[in-house]
Amino acid sequence: MTTSPSKESTQFINSLKRAGVAINNEREVIERLEEAREWHYAFTTLAREGKRIGIWFTATARTNSDKLQRLFARYHFSGNAKAAFDAHLVR
Repeated sequence: MTTSPSKESTQFINSLKRAGVAINNEREVIERLEEAREWHYAFTTLAREGKRIGIWFTATARTNSDKLQRLFARYHFSGNAKAAFDAHLVR
């Protein structure tokens, strides 16, 4: 059974939250990823440029970098995408 891209992107967002990342304007993030042809690219763009439209990702006291590393690998993100996310994660 194959997971649809929109469902996979929503699962990824939920996993990010379980890994301790808070998401400002989460509904907008989910909607944009569901509409995107390539949600990995859309997510990376939102991580880099989202502040202009009220979207950002914040590390909380529960954020675990090892868990995030495994999460990005499990969802097949490139190392550059993970690095971009880390660089723009509000701490």
